Amino acid sequence: MSEEQRAEKFLEIFNKGKEFTEELIRENQRLRYRVAALETEGVAPEEVQRLRDQVSHLTEENRRIQQRFREVEEENKDFANRYIEIEEQNNNLANLYVASYQLHSTLDFREVIQIVQEIVINLIGAEAFAILLLDEKTNELKTIAFEGDDVMPGLGQISTRLGEGVMGTVAKTGESYYVNQDIDAERGTITLEKPLAAVPLKIKEHVIGLIAIYKLLQQKDAFSAVDYELFSLLAAHAATAIFSSKLYSQSERKLNTIQSFLDLLTTTG
Repeated sequence: MSEEQRAEKFLEIFNKGKEFTEELIRENQRLRYRVAALETEGVAPEEVQRLRDQVSHLTEENRRIQQRFREVEEENKDFANRYIEIEEQNNNLANLYVASYQLHSTLDFREVIQIVQEIVINLIGAEAFAILLLDEKTNELKTIAFEGDDVMPGLGQISTRLGEGVMGTVAKTGESYYVNQDIDAERGTITLEKPLAAVPLKIKEHVIGLIAIYKLLQQKDAFSAVDYELFSLLAAHAATAIFSSKLYSQSERKLNTIQSFLDLLTTTG
C-alpha cells in the first residue's frame, strides 16, 4: 500500500468514526428523552429500567468509540507529519540527485566548486561556509571557496594543519563534526576554527578536504535528519567531482606544456 493510499485509508476511518459517534450521541439523547417521558406517563418500572440499561450501554459504547476516535485522530496527525517529512526528504534527495548529476557533468574545476557552493546554499541552507582542500605536501587545509564573508570575516584566509583543532581533526579522522542540536545556544561560540559543522570530503577513506559551515539561513535554526543524509551524500559526490576535475586540470596543463615544448622544437628545427 502506497503512502497516499494509507493516508486516504486513515481519512476514511476518521470520517466513519466521526459519523458513528454522532449517530450514537443522537440515539443516546433520544433514549434519554424517551425514559423521561415514560417516567411521567406512569409506565412499568421494568420497562423504564430496560431503557435505562440501554442508555447506559449506549453511553459506554459512545465513550469507547470517542476514545478510539481520538486515538485514530492522533495516529492520523502522526502519519500526516511523517508523510510531510518523507515528502520533504524525497524532494531533497531528488534535488541532490540532480545536483550530483551536474557535479559529474563537467571536468572544469571552477564549475565544480561553484556547483558545490550552490548545493550547500540551496539544499543545506547555509549562509556562511567555506570549502577547504588539503595540500598533501604541507599537510595544510586551505580555503579555496567561501560564502558569507560579511557575516563571518576571514573565511577566505582559513589555514589549519592536519590533526590540529576541530577541522584538522575532521580531516585526519574522516569523521564529521556537528555542534549540539541547540544551534542558537552555540552561536556565540562559533569561530573560524570551530564551525557549526565540518564535513570531510572523502573518496573511500581518503580525505581530500572538507566543508565547514558557520551560519545557517535565518529561517533555519537547526540541522534536521535529512541534512545529515545530505551531508553524507554531498561529501562523497563533491569529493569525487573535485578530485577528478583537479586531476583533469593538472593533466591538461601538463599536456599544454608538452605541446608548447613540441611546437617550440618543431619551430626551432
